[in-house]
Amino acid sequence: MTRPYAIPKRLVWEAFQRVKANGGASGVDAESIVDFEKKLGDNLYKLWSRMESGSYFPPPVKAVPIPKKSGGVRILGVPTVADRVAQTVVKQVLEPILEPVFDNNSYGYRPGRSAHDAIALVRRRSWEYDWVVEFDIKGLFDHIDHDLLLRAVRKHCRIPWVLLYVERWLRAPMATENGERIERDRGTPQGGVLTPRTQRETSSLSV
Repeated sequence: MTRPYAIPKRLVWEAFQRVKANGGASGVDAESIVDFEKKLGDNLYKLWSRMESGSYFPPPVKAVPIPKKSGGVRILGVPTVADRVAQTVVKQVLEPILEPVFDNNSYGYRPGRSAHDAIALVRRRSWEYDWVVEFDIKGLFDHIDHDLLLRAVRKHCRIPWVLLYVERWLRAPMATENGERIERDRGTPQGGVLTPRTQRETSSLSV
């Protein structure tokens, strides 16, 4: 049977290895990494087959409230294990394409760069400049415009299946603790592989 997209099985296997190494909590299906691994061959083949055929649709992400140091809570969107594997498949393809586009002074959540590297740069710059500009965009992740984000991704990536799944992940609904399903037309939930700002908190939820 001819499939519309060619996705190497190797990418799916390597994606699972990364997800397993990162750990993390279960999603809306309550399936842990240990549970997923019990039928690893079947689960990975099913995921690969659906992604290649274009029939993979991400399930809702599980809404998990996390206390913020400044008060209040931040809502994490925890994907299922299978969905984290799928996201990692896309990340492995998309990241090398987008990495060269980012500013050299950007350090947040980039491969091979750490918070310590950023601190070292700030320390060095403190001897070169007499001023500092600090700002924060309130609710940035909650208000990202899907159309603008997709337009930016399409400018640098022309791989159809990558664009297809990025868009589906943006549109995926969120499921609350009381079973409410929240449809989303903007914003991207923090806690997934492709939105890793709070991946550390997600990992701490391991079950």
